[in-house]
Amino acid sequence: MNFTEYDKLPETLLELPATALHQVLDGPSLIHVRGRRKQPLLLGMLQHGNEDTGWEAVRRLLKNRDPAEELPCSLLLFIGNVEAARHRVRRLDHQPDFNRCWPDDTQTDHGSVGSFRPLMERILAYQPWACVDIHNNTGLNPHYAAINRIKPDHLRLAMGFAPQVVHFTRPGGTMSHAFSEHMPSATLECGQAGNVHGTDHTIAFLEALINAEQLSKLPVEPEEVQLYHMCATVTIPDDVLFGFGAAPAELALREDLDSLNFEELAPGTVFGQVADGVERPVRAVDVRGRDVTSYHFTIEGGELRTARPVMPSMLTLDRRVIRQDCLCYLMERLDYQAHIEPSEIEPLPDSIPRVSNAK
Repeated sequence: MNFTEYDKLPETLLELPATALHQVLDGPSLIHVRGRRKQPLLLGMLQHGNEDTGWEAVRRLLKNRDPAEELPCSLLLFIGNVEAARHRVRRLDHQPDFNRCWPDDTQTDHGSVGSFRPLMERILAYQPWACVDIHNNTGLNPHYAAINRIKPDHLRLAMGFAPQVVHFTRPGGTMSHAFSEHMPSATLECGQAGNVHGTDHTIAFLEALINAEQLSKLPVEPEEVQLYHMCATVTIPDDVLFGFGAAPAELALREDLDSLNFEELAPGTVFGQVADGVERPVRAVDVRGRDVTSYHFTIEGGELRTARPVMPSMLTLDRRVIRQDCLCYLMERLDYQAHIEPSEIEPLPDSIPRVSNAK
């Protein structure tokens, strides 16, 4: 993948919304913003073009500062899919999903993954001290953070944004997963794009983070965090015609489906209506790539129902996103103390304060 590197913010960039960034940026861009601390904080945004909270938060954060006032620490900004942002879509049909292309321990070096390696190597040359990749949801979800390694400093980074933290190892090729091998990393899920509350919450988190400059390795107490593990990805097969509500379809999903996000669902919870003769309206795959559809779902009386207790996330009513990505992820609660990884970093005295996301 071709990218352009800037040693400072291009003029007028902070005046532009995500949909107009193409007027200044030719495409994916790596931008340096100098601060007192030279080791930068890495911030990812617009890897999905219709998820603009990251860019809105960063540009407001920088615009509202006195130009004569130096940032507490340097920033390294990765602005991803500018062309998709121009068209307000997750990605264009001919493009890969940028957040599935980063070289990590789940990926082989070929195709789009290989094309991201020079970008990753360039970023690592600056030795960022943490990575934060900022995203939005298309469905109704609380603000939460996601991590790929269960270490105290990774947890502390995520918990600075929200007490709900999701651990995941699939899908592969995400920015946070790739950089988690080298530094504390987290993905922020900031609610739906365009929601001012999500932008305000993200700005408050970033302000706290750049002023703290380091992460605590103090042990996390169980009552401090609500930790979940992503155990399966649910997709709708390409040959299944689906819709919502009363629309004629092989799978008619309930119209309030995204209201089930982060709810602990009992067995028998209805996801939608299934037409006669359709045996596999959805497919669930676990983190090892095994088909676990029958473990999680059943069809009873023409209805797609949950077969066991489960908590979904990222359920959406956006048909395009479902086709390009997935219907949802399934999660289970996790006792992090039983899964904690040893840290290679010595304990540090300070930690970023948790930022409230209450309205």
